[in-house]
Amino acid sequence: MHDKPLSRITGRPRHRRPGAPNAPGGGAGPDGFGLDEDKVEGFTAGTLGPEDEARLAEEVAALLPLRWSLSPRAEELLSQVNDRLGGNRRLMEWLDGHPGLPRLTARLVVLTENLDRFGENGAVVDAVRAHRGRSPLPAELRDVLPPDTDEATLSAIAHRVEELLGERRAQDATRLALATTDWLGGVARDAAPDSPEVAETGELMSHLHADIAQAAAAS
Repeated sequence: MHDKPLSRITGRPRHRRPGAPNAPGGGAGPDGFGLDEDKVEGFTAGTLGPEDEARLAEEVAALLPLRWSLSPRAEELLSQVNDRLGGNRRLMEWLDGHPGLPRLTARLVVLTENLDRFGENGAVVDAVRAHRGRSPLPAELRDVLPPDTDEATLSAIAHRVEELLGERRAQDATRLALATTDWLGGVARDAAPDSPEVAETGELMSHLHADIAQAAAAS
């Protein structure tokens, strides 16, 4: 994964997203969230073998999109893994080191966190609003974006990507993510050249598009 998108990731998720997807029932363990407590204990103690660590990465990847609505015990287990690794960025790097769903999930979650951050930037919101006034939305975004453009616009996309991942629809999440990175690249190209925030958005979206496409192709 490119370092630049990762460099914007904070130690913990930025905020609890209103209306985030609810965790489905079923799965392993008493909470039904699929995190094996013995694997978490072994991982935090540094005694977990490579095969079990790979399985734990799969479990964490399945849980991560639901992190806004976890039970206290599931949140505690995820926090133990996060703390053992040294924070949210290190968690993304660890998942990225495991091919398949962990790597794809890490790259999609990095996208959602960057969308949340850029969505709070007034220059980026203005550029998105201007672009929407001139160009039709891609088909993949028409049922995702609210009609008005404000600080919630890019978070709406992030929410939907996470929702699709939480529903185990990784291919749909990937298609939406790739359409979004393409679209925001167009927003950046269409914006005034003296806007460094918008230029940064375009650069990071280009990196993320390549990262996500690569992980999806290898999944």
